[in-house]
Amino acid sequence: MKMQTWNPFQEFENLLDRYNKSAGGSMAKHLNTDLSFADWAPSVDIEEADDRYQIKADLPGVARDDIEVKLENGVLSIRGEKRSEKTTGEEGSKQHRTERFHGTFARSFTLPEAVRADAIDASYRDGVLTLTIPKAEDVKPRSIDIKID
Repeated sequence: MKMQTWNPFQEFENLLDRYNKSAGGSMAKHLNTDLSFADWAPSVDIEEADDRYQIKADLPGVARDDIEVKLENGVLSIRGEKRSEKTTGEEGSKQHRTERFHGTFARSFTLPEAVRADAIDASYRDGVLTLTIPKAEDVKPRSIDIKID
């Protein structure tokens, strides 16, 4: 499975990009096109076993109906939106700090050719999206006993 390169300055560039949207310019032109429309990118873990790949994406506070998973031309895309919460404070209250992300999100991964796209399983529990992608039978490792006479 091809891993996506992490850019440690991406969050800062995204913040500057959101700040500069009102000026009509974009400071993050070199970002992956799938991420250029997104406000943030969720953290993911990718694991490989003998029979499957598993992707876990942290999507805290995102409603199940606001998540879209799509496989197209060998690229698995996770997109959606985390809606901002309405403040529940009293009238005249002030918000001193907002650090939680909200807005659109996206992540994309190129899958190997030898996966069973028709058998991908998705589950969403406690803010974690888990995608299980089975490997095709012909690529699963197998052992062969060799008898020596």
